[in-house]
Amino acid sequence: MREELFDELVESVKQMKEIEAGRMEPSRVTSAAELVQDGSLDVAALRARFELSQAKFAALLGISVATLRNWEQGRREPEGPAKVLLRVAAAHPEALLSVTTKKPNRARPRRKRVAV
Repeated sequence: MREELFDELVESVKQMKEIEAGRMEPSRVTSAAELVQDGSLDVAALRARFELSQAKFAALLGISVATLRNWEQGRREPEGPAKVLLRVAAAHPEALLSVTTKKPNRARPRRKRVAV
């Protein structure tokens, strides 16, 4: 890791400790209510809150990138289970992240070839 990035990370952790202790105000606070207004969802803002690319956020939700783009650009609206999932993600992001664990890469054991 480059030294400047490390220093930035250390400063960020120090600021986090100050905020948790109440000695510093956070620079921004995003609430679930801000992301879900009037029954509509701001999917782009929600994705930004997760700090994920469109491809990674779509994979997290189990949808195509094209579907996510349509939602973000207002061409389509999430419906049914997708809308519920996005509301859960907005209100409880830890719930969504806790159920999306990366599967271990298990290599299959190779079969030995036997000459017949």
